[in-house]
Amino acid sequence: MKIHEFQAKQLFAKFDVPIPQGQVAYSVDEAVTAAEQLGGYPVVIKAQIHAGGRGKGGGVKLAHSADEARQMADEILGMTLVTHQTGPEGRLVKKLLVEQGLDIAKELYLSIIPDRATAKIVVMASEAGGMDIEQVAAETPEKIIKVFIDPTVGIQPYHGRQVAFGLNFSPVAIKRFVPLLNNLYRLFVTYDCSLLEINPLVVTVQEDVIALDAKVNFDDNALFRHKDILEYRDLDEEDPLEIEASKHNLNYINLDGNVGNMVNGAGLAMATMDIIKLAGAEPANFLDVGGGASAEMVENGFKIILSDPNVKGILINIFGGILRCDVLAEGVVQAAKKTAIKVPVVVRMEGTNVEQGRQILEESGLNLITAADLKEAAQKVALALIHI
Repeated sequence: MKIHEFQAKQLFAKFDVPIPQGQVAYSVDEAVTAAEQLGGYPVVIKAQIHAGGRGKGGGVKLAHSADEARQMADEILGMTLVTHQTGPEGRLVKKLLVEQGLDIAKELYLSIIPDRATAKIVVMASEAGGMDIEQVAAETPEKIIKVFIDPTVGIQPYHGRQVAFGLNFSPVAIKRFVPLLNNLYRLFVTYDCSLLEINPLVVTVQEDVIALDAKVNFDDNALFRHKDILEYRDLDEEDPLEIEASKHNLNYINLDGNVGNMVNGAGLAMATMDIIKLAGAEPANFLDVGGGASAEMVENGFKIILSDPNVKGILINIFGGILRCDVLAEGVVQAAKKTAIKVPVVVRMEGTNVEQGRQILEESGLNLITAADLKEAAQKVALALIHI
């Protein structure tokens, strides 16, 4: 789950991570009032959307007076902000963060993520902070510092010093950075984060170390432990089909292809998407109905796939184990009878009760295409698209 910058900074404040003074605004008048209450200019007007690259897209601006604050808030609020992370459709800006301006001496990059290869938590940092960290990672990866932390031991003071030395901090800045990193690590593990990123982390002229930006993502599978984090969820920033899928406990991610697919198991779903591409088509979604799905869940998943106007064909790939093939077939038939199907549907099933499942499909009277294996299924759905 993603949250807004202002929400991430609320968590930072809770864990004693220094942040600029700021207020959230939902209208131009609120933005101007917030700017006045910060006690002086310049102030920064920042669009609040679930995407990076806001500065390059025109969503972050510096105002030196109340008139400029009003003008810039009016320009940003209500705009469709397009960045490299939003896609060409962009995101509508419905809220702003108004923050005090700082005397910045140095901009840095800092993030904390889990590293599956080492089963550790890695702190990544770079002196090349700011908007172009992706370019730094691609062109000069040696400029990125990595410090690995064993989660069974936790963060130690030397981890902070190791990062600080790599960033060429002064002695004063080191003393301020080490507890900051320790607090960020505590936040990361306390809330089961999947990403914590600050870009930029700044050192001011006064040698204060401050999180000028804040991005925090959470492991969806751990949200049941964090009811307070669930309150941060902003449905306006999520795909409507993904919201609907979450109501039915379905793992669904909307993509931009033309073949909808329903699979049980994340690994099998990834393999199915790969073979769809190999067959010359493009997957329109990731949908894992899970091992213990009911006929109702399958029906809901089918409806969600058909709700996507970009879907021109559907591939159902089920290996029956906990989810029996007859249960899947019943769900598909229920959904098909309640929904006007205007696209070809290819079904490949193997496993528990496969014969019963095939019989249910055959006796349904529906125009379904069956396949013996995954390769044949992908080829059939790709071929069917050509003849639409």
